[in-house]
Amino acid sequence: MIMRTTLAAAVTAVALLTASGCAVTRGQETVGAYIDDTAITTAVKARFAENKEVAATSISVETLNGTVMLSGFAKNATEKSMAETIARGVKGVKEVKNEITVRP
Repeated sequence: MIMRTTLAAAVTAVALLTASGCAVTRGQETVGAYIDDTAITTAVKARFAENKEVAATSISVETLNGTVMLSGFAKNATEKSMAETIARGVKGVKEVKNEITVRP
């Protein structure tokens, strides 16, 4: 009985690990790409929070296959430009699409 339970647990664990590869969303090809994109997004947001010229709470960051999309609102053109510069400086970023709107 113990052997059967252990075998069932092992088979279940393998099935879950294998199936998690199917859980990748948003067009990534692999789980690794999804993890890399998440790390890039986190790094960009952290740098925004450290920078006094960028309002981290007003700018959204999304990453897909190394391409960072910035959206939201900036107080001025300098803040918009600084956000893009910060994002470009993060390791792993291939491209930055800056869709931030400057509020008058």
